[in-house]
Amino acid sequence: MKAIAAVLEKFNEPLVHREFEVQPLAEGEVLVKIAAAGVCGSDVHMWRGKDPRTPLPMILGHEGVGTVADTGGEKRDLLGRLLRPGDPVMWERGVMCGRCYYCVVRKEPSLCPHRRTYGISFSCAEPPHLRGCYAEYLHVKAGAPFLRIDDAVDPAVLVAASCSGATAAHAIEVSRIRPGDVVLVVGPGPVGLFCLALALKAGASRVYVSGTPADASRLDMARAFGAAGTINVGEMNADQRRQYLLDATGGFGPNVVLDCTGSVRALEENIALVAPGGTYAIPGIAEPRERFPVDLFAWIARKNVALQGVWVSDTSHLWQAVQLVLSRQFPFERLVTHTFPLADAMAGLAAVEKCEAVKAVLKP
Repeated sequence: MKAIAAVLEKFNEPLVHREFEVQPLAEGEVLVKIAAAGVCGSDVHMWRGKDPRTPLPMILGHEGVGTVADTGGEKRDLLGRLLRPGDPVMWERGVMCGRCYYCVVRKEPSLCPHRRTYGISFSCAEPPHLRGCYAEYLHVKAGAPFLRIDDAVDPAVLVAASCSGATAAHAIEVSRIRPGDVVLVVGPGPVGLFCLALALKAGASRVYVSGTPADASRLDMARAFGAAGTINVGEMNADQRRQYLLDATGGFGPNVVLDCTGSVRALEENIALVAPGGTYAIPGIAEPRERFPVDLFAWIARKNVALQGVWVSDTSHLWQAVQLVLSRQFPFERLVTHTFPLADAMAGLAAVEKCEAVKAVLKP
């Protein structure tokens, strides 16, 4: 059997559609027929050559939902349910060693120094080739956690949970949100909208969301998700934005800021607004960015503020994100604004890069 995949062979050049021979499965491996592959902002960064983890040639796509095509022996999901051909599934996108200090002692597998990721870390030059979701099939390594999806849900709606949703769940976990807290989400993309929903589920009394003029439709979506208010930075200057948030929080500022942009300008402005004892968490950086000076005394030490990194996620966060979507408490179907066939993968990358899409999805 053969499979078509969209291959990144040279940075900044169109993906090339190649045909690969599907390799036999070893014990514990799973062959997944891809039903939906999410186009993540990180995919654009890799295509542009901005991510040092990118080995060429490679098949992009770390966000996926699919059906079991075949298994190498018996394979069960996280709940012990036997997986059979045709079962709708999701899987952990990261491949951790399971033996190191961070996997075993710290129980933080997202920090595993040996971690690799489908669609990010694997070259397709060597068998089994199919290690990214911009393809008809994905060859998943033995030991990968799977979750069978029994609900009748559009795979395109669920796909963002595999990365954006899982990363947002990790951000909520480390940001120390307490019941009644006021939260500011910076950046209303998929990660930001998941952060909004998860912050409300975590007990935040109000969540505000800020974005740029290009985010106008996304800010509308944030209100549909339950945002108490939105800030369009094109309609307020920095002083007005600051005053708006101080007025909304009794003069203290937000208890938690979830920066989903990775923008140094956003960080410089918003870290100064965090309430004393609060947290500034950054789930929005996935590749090297420029540096900037930090006022450690005024912004961090004097206010006892925690500056918190958020690096990828683990299976517990994937579980939380999937359950959130399946709960149907939030209109996640609205995230999917663009769908493309695999042959038009470049159009998907362009829609994300130009901020035309909230979530773009490929359907092989």
